[in-house]
This record gives sequence, structure tokens and C-alpha cells, in this order.
Amino acid sequence: MRLPFLRTKSASPPVARGIPAWASPLADEAQDYGAQVRSAFLGNPVAARAIRMITEGAGGAPVESRPGDHPALALLGSSGSGPSGPGLIETVAGHLLLHGNAYLLAGCGGDGLPRALFALRPERVRVETDSQGWPVAYVYRAGGQERRYPVEGEGSLLHLRSFHPLDDHLGAGCLSAAAGAVAIHNAAARWNRALLDNAARPSGALVYQPGDGSVLSPDQYARLKAEMEAAFAGAANAGRPMLLEGGLSWQALSLSPAEMDFAGMREAAARDIALALGVPPLLIGLKGDNTYANYREANVALWRLTLLPLLARILGGLSAWLGWWWPGLSLVVARDDIPALAEDRARLWEQVRGADFLDAAEKRRILGLSEGDGQ
Repeated sequence: MRLPFLRTKSASPPVARGIPAWASPLADEAQDYGAQVRSAFLGNPVAARAIRMITEGAGGAPVESRPGDHPALALLGSSGSGPSGPGLIETVAGHLLLHGNAYLLAGCGGDGLPRALFALRPERVRVETDSQGWPVAYVYRAGGQERRYPVEGEGSLLHLRSFHPLDDHLGAGCLSAAAGAVAIHNAAARWNRALLDNAARPSGALVYQPGDGSVLSPDQYARLKAEMEAAFAGAANAGRPMLLEGGLSWQALSLSPAEMDFAGMREAAARDIALALGVPPLLIGLKGDNTYANYREANVALWRLTLLPLLARILGGLSAWLGWWWPGLSLVVARDDIPALAEDRARLWEQVRGADFLDAAEKRRILGLSEGDGQ
């Protein structure tokens, strides 16, 4: 099997677009893609669960081809990142969700037809443009080497991207929108851990009572303030005991988390994370109307509003790209085989069955049945 790529040593393009930095108005500073993946997917339980729910749901969705039993279906069953890695659709869905861009490479056999599809890490891909701003090539850099792929024709990459209002060539992922909520949620977790490590003592006030009615000199006040900020401020020093000099006493202030709205802020941050990723908060264990009916509707909403649009973008792009080898190919989600949408299918059948003004052929077309299938 040969991999269709061009040689690395080529003429320098007029313009090379680098990997964008990701920032959020609530985040402390701009973060690159790797830093946001580590803080959200690898360091935040809410974001990790929501991301896995979307990617694993997309990877496990049933897919059918038109015409049926097409060899392209076997390509979707291969792994997108190695023999023992996640499936291709799961990997592509994760890249598209987090980065906003996904890139696929086809490995062709001796007959020129694709034998395997490989998902490339999007942060390693750079878009080259000509003097007028049109993309001319994709440059993939890994292990100190670069490979250049054309935008169209044999050996080209499939570039899937989400909508980005400020970029002509790259999509926008969900990590930027969730960065502020992830930072708040992670900071709250570190604060709670620090309180537990320091005996969970509440904050308080430092009182100066020398007995003669005097006050601290400006130098003493400045030194005391600097020591407080250096040794006792911040989440890492929460509840840390102090060594006080003469005339100083510590008066504890019993501020509960409810009074500071600490728990509510953490829960609101978790909801914002779920909102940015497109997962109903009920499905990731957040407090709410946790009844069976609401859980079922939330699961349906996840498929309707998040998974199906994501799969439609991925399968639509794959169909158009693989159509270079197999003209007329169409890959779609087999909605009839999705348990969460079974009630929608039953409702459609009842509506079609009651439509007496439709003949049998029209009813079959509405239900997606061929002429040989039963009604």
C-alpha cells in the first residue's frame, strides 16, 4: 500500500498560515491548542466526559452507503490513529469538535483505490496560500519532517472544518468558548483541594491590638501586607497557618460556601462547559430535573442537536472526497438503527400510514424504503 504524498523539499510558498492561538475573554491569557486540551480534556472531568460522550457516540453511530454494501464502509471501520486506537469517525469527530479542523489522508493500493484512511493531527497541519489568499497546499509536520499535500487532485487531503467568522481557511473549535468556564472549574477544584490539605480552615481577619492604642507604621504595614500576599494569598495557600508577632491576633470569619456562592459558581461553570460542547447538562450528572423522562429527552436532544449535525458534516465531506474514486457515493447515518430516535421513527410511520392521499410508492420514498421492501 502506498501513501499519496509529495516530497518535502519544495519551493517556499508566498504565504504560510501558522497554527492559531486560542483565547477566551474569561481566560487569564491566550493558550495554544495543546494547553487547552491538557486543561480541558485531560484535566477537567466535566469537559472530558462531555467530549467522550460526543466522540464515542459519533463513532458508534450506524452508517449506511448508497448504493448499499459499498467498499467505502470498510474504510470507516478502520482506526484513524493506529491499529489499536479509536475508530476513524470517533477520531475525526474529536478533532472537529476540539480543534475545529480535521484532516484525512487516503492510503491507496496497487489498483489506485483507497485501502485505509488516516486522521492527521490538526495542530500539525499548516495551510499554504497563494498571493491572492487561496489555499494551494497543506503542510503536515511531524518528527522534524514536513510533507506537502495538494489541495485538490490525486494525493490531496480531506479538510473538514467548522464555521469560523474570522478565518477563511480554518475552523473554530469548542475549546476556545469553554476555556473560561474550564479555568473557573479547575480553579475551584484546586481551591477545594488546598482547603482540605490545610485542615479546611476558613479565612479571617488579622487584627492589631497592641494595648496602647497605637497603629502600625507605614513600613510595618507594607511589610505585613507583602508577607500576607507572598505566603498566604492564592488557592495554593488556602488555610495555611500563620506565625504572628506581638500585638497581632487572628480572627476567623466563618464564611460558608453558600454565602460566597462558591458551590453555585462551580456548578455554573460546569453548565457552561456542557453548553459550549453541546451536551445537555443532565447527561453529565449536573443537578436538575433528573427524571427518566427528562433524561430520555436529553438523550434525544444530544442526537438531534449535536451528533447528527456533526455526523452529517463528516459523512458529507467523506462522500464528496471519496467520490473522486467512487463517483455517486453517498454515506449517511442509518437513523432507523439509532435507539434514541426510535420514537421519532415510530411517529413518522404512524403519520405516513394515516396519509390516505399517498400511494404505496410515495409512502416508501418518505420512509426511505426501496421498491422491494415491505410497507
